[in-house]
Amino acid sequence: MWHELSHEFVYDVLALEGKLADALHFFIYDTAKIWFLLLTIIFAVSFLRTWVNTEYVRAHLQGKSSLYGHVGASLFGIITPFCSCSAIPLFLGFIQARIPIGVTFSYLISAPMNNEIAIAMLFGIFGWKVTSIYILFGLSVAIPGGWLIGKMGMEKEILLDVKPMEGELSASLVKLTFAQRAKEAWSYTADIFKKIYIYVMIGVGVGAWIHGYIPTDFIASYTGEGNPFAVIIAVLMGIPMYSNAAGVMPLVEVLTSKGMLLGTALSFMMAVTALSLPEALILKKIISFKLIALFFGIVGSGIILIGYLFNMIL
Repeated sequence: MWHELSHEFVYDVLALEGKLADALHFFIYDTAKIWFLLLTIIFAVSFLRTWVNTEYVRAHLQGKSSLYGHVGASLFGIITPFCSCSAIPLFLGFIQARIPIGVTFSYLISAPMNNEIAIAMLFGIFGWKVTSIYILFGLSVAIPGGWLIGKMGMEKEILLDVKPMEGELSASLVKLTFAQRAKEAWSYTADIFKKIYIYVMIGVGVGAWIHGYIPTDFIASYTGEGNPFAVIIAVLMGIPMYSNAAGVMPLVEVLTSKGMLLGTALSFMMAVTALSLPEALILKKIISFKLIALFFGIVGSGIILIGYLFNMIL
């Protein structure tokens, strides 16, 4: 729906065309989509938390090995069709529910990189072998990446004030009416949205400009087969960009057809989908710069390693 409406507005109502039209369409579509996801998911999580005592959820996780939570969050990321920015609302929901921070990052890493859209398109273009290796490697970044962040005790780096909600004040759930629960959930949602909506606009704006004005040939010229640093360059070039798996997969197909090794192209795709400058700008209002840098460093290093391993195997 958002895609069709924004397309009609830019190309039909405004009668724009070319790079400007592509960039503006990207900006309107992704801003509307992420705002909708933010409001919907944060409200849903907030509302559900008035019914469920999340102390029980944390007790359940604490009763299992740390690997259990990270594997579960990473696998859950596979079934959520989000890009790096679109995954942030649910990441916020996990923080709001005070799920262990390492587990929330396992989800944030896995969701954009390893979702079902990426898997389906990879299978259609490159077959089951490449797809299977990609899924395995994606999980091998998300699980240890989140685990490492969790072990470093970064809870104090969360900038938002995550307060216990009414349903968590005692072992028995507070008896509230449906209207009271909805009002409480909406109040919390509006407060969070007002703090981060401008960062969504800035982040998507940067991504829209790159999407509309950075040519494919520019990327391929620096990441060809003969360059031993091609994977590192591909990852560094992918981080400032912003797209979901569906948007970047055709680009991966073009890059491989122009001589880029498959591992290099897939590491570029991972960087675009799992890490992005727009994502960092949005996260800046949620977590500290120190934690953002740690997150990008761990995931970026993992993606680079995977790119070289992919090139060795294939």
